Formats: sequence, structure tokens, C-alpha cells
Amino acid sequence: MTDGEHRGRLRLYLGAAPGVGKTYAMLGEGHRRAARGTDVIAALVETHGRPLVEEQLEGLAQVPPRTIDGFDGFDEVDVEAVLARRPDVVLVDDLAHTNAPGSPRPKRWQDVAALLDAGIDVISTVNIEQLESLADVVESITGMPQRDAVPDHVVREAEQIELVDMTPEALRRRMAHGNIYPAEQVDAALSHYFRVGNLAALRELALLWLADRVDEGLERYRHDHDIESTWAARERVVVALTGGPESDLLLRRGARIASRGAGGELHAVYVAARHRTAAPGPDELARLRVLTEELGGTHHTVISDDPAEGVLDLARSLNATQIVLGVSRRPRWRSLFGAGVSERVIAGSDDIDVLVVTHPFARRGVVVPGRGGLLGTRRLLLGWILAVLGPALLSTALVPTRDLPTLALEAMSYLALTVTCALVGGLWPAVTAAVLGFLLLNWFFTPPQGTLTVADAIDVLALAMFLLVAVAVASVVDKAARRSVQAGLARQEADTLTMLNRTLLQSDKDVVALLGLVQETFAVDTAALLRRTGDTWQLAGAVGDDPPLRPDEADTSADVSPTLVLALRGNPLPPHERRVLAAFATHLAVVLEREELARRAEAARRLEEGNRVRTALLAAVSHDLRTPLAGVKAAVSSLRSPDVRWSPEDEAELLETIEESADRLHTIVANLLDLSRLQADAVRPATHEVGLDDVVSRTIAEMPQARAVELRLPDDLPPVLADAGLLDRIVANLVDNAVRHSPSDRPVVVSLSHVGDRVQLHVVDHGPGVPDSEKEQMFEAFQRLGDTRSREGLGLGLAVAKGLTEALGGLLIPENTPGGGLTMVVDLPTVPAAKDEKLSEAGRP
Repeated sequence: MTDGEHRGRLRLYLGAAPGVGKTYAMLGEGHRRAARGTDVIAALVETHGRPLVEEQLEGLAQVPPRTIDGFDGFDEVDVEAVLARRPDVVLVDDLAHTNAPGSPRPKRWQDVAALLDAGIDVISTVNIEQLESLADVVESITGMPQRDAVPDHVVREAEQIELVDMTPEALRRRMAHGNIYPAEQVDAALSHYFRVGNLAALRELALLWLADRVDEGLERYRHDHDIESTWAARERVVVALTGGPESDLLLRRGARIASRGAGGELHAVYVAARHRTAAPGPDELARLRVLTEELGGTHHTVISDDPAEGVLDLARSLNATQIVLGVSRRPRWRSLFGAGVSERVIAGSDDIDVLVVTHPFARRGVVVPGRGGLLGTRRLLLGWILAVLGPALLSTALVPTRDLPTLALEAMSYLALTVTCALVGGLWPAVTAAVLGFLLLNWFFTPPQGTLTVADAIDVLALAMFLLVAVAVASVVDKAARRSVQAGLARQEADTLTMLNRTLLQSDKDVVALLGLVQETFAVDTAALLRRTGDTWQLAGAVGDDPPLRPDEADTSADVSPTLVLALRGNPLPPHERRVLAAFATHLAVVLEREELARRAEAARRLEEGNRVRTALLAAVSHDLRTPLAGVKAAVSSLRSPDVRWSPEDEAELLETIEESADRLHTIVANLLDLSRLQADAVRPATHEVGLDDVVSRTIAEMPQARAVELRLPDDLPPVLADAGLLDRIVANLVDNAVRHSPSDRPVVVSLSHVGDRVQLHVVDHGPGVPDSEKEQMFEAFQRLGDTRSREGLGLGLAVAKGLTEALGGLLIPENTPGGGLTMVVDLPTVPAAKDEKLSEAGRP
């Protein structure tokens, strides 16, 4: 992209399945823009012979596609010609297409990226099954792997993604009316890929994926425009947990609310407050996390000095629509000394709905966390109230006793008040109560009364002893109270650390996901993992904006290992939270070590697999190779024996034995060589146009088992793009396997069919068959399942056939034969399908 140019904009039409009308919609948009005066050209449009699409293409300017030398009929986007033409908008069909060998770029999405970099807008199409992250999901739905894929980030970067939607029933009607494929291909397509269940699942996948992208766009918009108010685009329910016995009830109520609307989300939050003196144990918190996940929700642990603020901050960050709280377990009289958590959440919720749920444990008492100092604001405030008002009220009550001859009753009463102030509010309220008590004792109860002078020296000594004892007792009581609170905090912190460590160690989060959990837990802007290499630092992973590039640029950091540092920016952490951060750092080290161990385990597995193959190969050489060699040796020795005169029939039989043994030996050696090439990834097909019917008939004619095979070949079969030599090996292995497993009175049926832009080879036997649970296992090397009548063979035929088929870009699919037996289906693209590289658009059977 040259200086001053802006990158082009990408618009995508997303479909759940082939035939929903993506290309038609793309062309319609092209016509609309052209009518507004925009310079629009069609660089490559896949019509697949559909009349409606061809009619829609008429009237649009086109740039001729590029033809690759040696691949006649393979049309690709001529990027250079488009750049020379420099239109405003380019129409490029099938973003996930794989270009023909010899093209400047291997993938069509890379062609599109080149056009976008040049400042040209592009409109394209893609199927949901072609997204790289969904390949496994789509394969589990359709039973067929996706050959072509486009990276998710390419699709996510599109400025606009429009879903072209159609119900499964409507799509099947389009297919039945011949609007997608010719009439002779409709039945096969409807009974395979275009089944209602497949289409419904793919449609749901497309809708959910697009909904998530829309949600991401909404969050970006809210962030860019500093919008903090809740936009209730979908129901997001945050359940505030205390860890008390009512937590299960609240979680289930929140799950029911979230499930009422499509796309609802359940989030549970536990706030680990610094001053919480009554906290649930780690086992209970771990149980609540498991219950949240079982209900389909996400569990969050947030550290905050104020539980109400912690809940509200998380709710706002999630764009929550509702907060579910339980009725407070505090006694009602405690509300006189300040609002509880639920009241403060309601007061600060703004436009977030708050649902307060009653439960059997309401108002039964709970220790309320404080927010100021070690003892808490409420205790400190109550202590000062007692220290100021208590002596005055006590003096009023004791005035009738001032005629007593001693100060014992009054002094002990003021001392008891001082101890009470120390227990409630700490040292300084107690000292204040002691001083006020000393002054009031002097004023009201020592002669001369009503003055601060003392007439009797004994009374002076008594007052001094009172003040000294009161302050000493207050100091001891205050220290004991604070130690008790510190012990509670230490236990709560230990429980929090234990809970976090247990949760993290049992999770399967990767490094980036764990950094996101750190960011959420400590409410920081950025969490980054920095790796030191020599004197320089490299960013090994980060979440959030503007990550620190060195530890000294972070607000808080923790060592993960001698070369790794966890760095946070945006909210300096107090010392007690740094200890929790150290737990995260420890777990990061465990995750990194686990990943390294996984890599080593994979390397060890490959070595073990190689050893197993070598062991099996030695066993094969000692038995399976020896058997045909022994047959050849015995037959040759018999023919050369001078003591026996063989009849012509006997000689012919011995020669036939030699030939059969040599064929068996050739098959075994060929399979071993093919397997070694596949394992070394050394199979390089020499592809060209091949008539599959010619290969099949020639291969079977040369096999000794040809008499046991019935061929059914159509007359109008299109060619496939394949390697004839590899096809020969595939056919030979499948037919040999079928003949060995099929009864002698039932021939093996080999047939070819043309379905859409695919050609299929069916090898049908009527043997015992293979259970569904063992169909994957039978493709492993050196596997001989229990359906064989003998122990001959290495168990390599199907493994080699599958590997060679996939090397050709095809599929090998095992199916049950009606009436019993096994049918092996080889699915290959025709030459037009290989040219188009649209496995999905080709109408997979």
C-alpha cells in the first residue's frame, strides 16, 4: 500500500450451506453500486452453470481470469490485471478457494488481501464451514473434513458481514426444483450432505457465529464512544455469590432467567474482599464454580475492598442486564449502622436491573465486612460513639452513688466502659474513654465535687491508678482484637489463594486465557507476559491495550521464572493482592511447563509409534513375507526335482502357485513402501486428468481376484484430477480387502457414480462387516480386525488406501452395506471441482 492510500474495505456474504444465494446477493450488490456510479468489476464469479446467477452476472464489467500454464480450465483471479484497471469495487467469489499450482499466491484470500492493500474495496462470499476454527465442528456434523479453509482473522477484519439465510426446507426445495444441481444429481445430494439435520446444524452455527461477531462490534463501539450504560442487546445475568447456603438457589434462579431468551449468558461472581472476616472455604468455592459451569455459565473471582463495587464493576464490564442478589443474611438492626451490600448494589446499579431473591437463610445473621482500617469503619465509628457518649451516660447513671465512701463502684464502671470501647473500636477510642472517665470521676465523685481539684492524696493516687490501668487494659484488649482480625484475614487470604490455585490448576486455560483472567480478577487495563532474552525483553503474550514492554514500565510485576515476568498496568496492587498475583504467576509457570511437557510427550509418542511400526514390520518380515517366499521356494524346488515327472496339469498348478505367491509378495512390499512414504510425508502426486473408469477396469483386470469382482461403470463419467499410479494402488488395496472378507458365493461389486462435481468409487462386499465403533480403528496400520477369516496380510491395505486418497485431496468413507457387509466409498473431485476448489459448493454427497 503506497503512502497516502487507505486499505480497501472487505464486505462478505456468509452462508450456512451451498446454494443459499451468496453469489446472487454479491452480484446484486455489485449492480446496486454500479447504478450509483461506482466503478465495479467482476474479477471471478463461480456460476456453476446456474442460469439465475449467469443472468445476474450480465451487465457487469469483467476482468478475464488468469489461466495457469499446464492447468487448462483452471481460472484464478488475475490480481495484476485488476490492479492495472484499478476499479473502485471488485467482486471475487469464494474467499476460501485454493489456487491452482503455479499461481502467484496459494490462496484466494491472499489475492483479496493484495487488492485490499492496494486500496480497492472487495465483495466476496464464504461458507460457515470454511472458517478455520470451525473445521472440527463441521466435520462432526457432516462427517466430512473441510479441505479449504480461510483463517478466522481474515473474516473478522471484514467491515461488513451479511448473512444470506434460508431455512433447510426452503433450500431442499430449491435443490428439488433444479435451481442448484441438475435433476440427475438431486436425489444423491438430498440424501447425503443436504439432509435436514445437517442444514439445520450448519444454519445454527452460522447464526451463533455471526451473533458473536455482532456482539464484539457492539462492545468496540461502546468502548470507542465511552458508553457505560447498559445496552440490553442480549440477556446477561450476573449472580452475586457470598458462598453462603443460598448460593445454589441464586445460581439456578439466574440460569432460568438467562435461558428465557436466545443467546442469554449466565455469569457468577464471588468478590474476595480484603476485610471479609467470614468467608467460605476453598472447597465450597470450587463447588460453586463447578455448579456454575454445569449450568452453562462463567464463574468470575474478583478482588475488591468493597463487595458491592466489585459486583457492579464486573456487571458494567460485561454489559449485564440483570444482577441477582440474595436477601441479606444480616439482622435487621444492623441496617441502622449502614447499608448492606444489596442496598449499595441497588443504589449504584443505575440502568441495570437488580433482582433481590428471598431465601430460607435471610436475616439469620452474618458477619459484615468493614471498609476502613483493620477493624473496619463501622466498628471504629461505634467505638468513638461509645467513647464520647458512654462516659456522659454512665456518669448520669452513677451520680446517685457519689455519697459512697469509696470510688470502687464508679472506677470499675468506667474501667468496664473503657474495655468495651477497646473491644469495639480499638485503642484510641478506649484511651479517650479512659481520659474522659478519669476527668468525670474527678469532677463528680472526688471531693471537692464539681471541681478538678482533689483534696485527699489517696484519691489522687486512686485516679492515677485508674487511668494507668484503663490505658493498659485498653492496649491489651485492642491488640488482642486486632490479632483476632488479622488471623481471620490471614485465613481468608489463605482460603482465597487455595481456591484460586485449585481452580487454575484444574483448568485447561492457555497462557492468553490465563492473562485475561488476571486482568479481570485485579481490574487492571493490561496483563502481559514478558520474556527476557539476554538484555532485551519480548512480549510473549498480552491482553488489553498498550501492554508494557519492560517490567519497569508496569505498575505491578511478579516473577514467573528467571526469564519470564508477569506485568500489569492500570491499577497498582496493594501488598495483600500481590500475594494472590504470585499465585497466578506460579500457575503461569505451570501452564508453560505443561505445554512443554505436552510437546515432549508428542515427540515421545511419535517415537513410540515409529518403534511400534518397526516392531510390526519385523513381525511381518518374519511371518507374512516368509509365507509367499516359502510358497515360491517349494514350487520351484518341486519343478526342479529330478525324481518326479510332473504332468502338464501339475506343472501349471505349481506355476500358478509361484505367480500367486509373487503377487502376494509384491502387494506386501508395495504397501510397506507406500506406508513409509506416507509416514515420511513424501507422497507427491503427479496430478493430471484421469478417467477413473479406465483406471478401475485396468487395475481389476490385472488382479488375480478379477473373477470375483462385478464391475458397474457408467458411460458419461467425467475425468478426475488425480495420479493414476496412486489410484491404481487405492483400487487394488480396497478390492483385495473386499474379496478376502466377502463370501465366495457373493461377488464384490465395484461401481462408479457422478454426484454433483464429485466422482465416487464404491467397493461393496457382503462379508461380516465392521462395527461402527471400530471403523476408525481399521484405518490404523497393522490392524487386522476380527472380521477376517484368516490371519494373512499385514493389515496395511486400508491404512495405505486412506493415506493415498487424502494425498489426492479425496475422502475414503466406510459405510455399512445393506443386508450386511462393508462398503468403501472413495470420493474424488472432478476436474471442474478441482478447478473451482469449492468442496461445499460442489454439493457434497
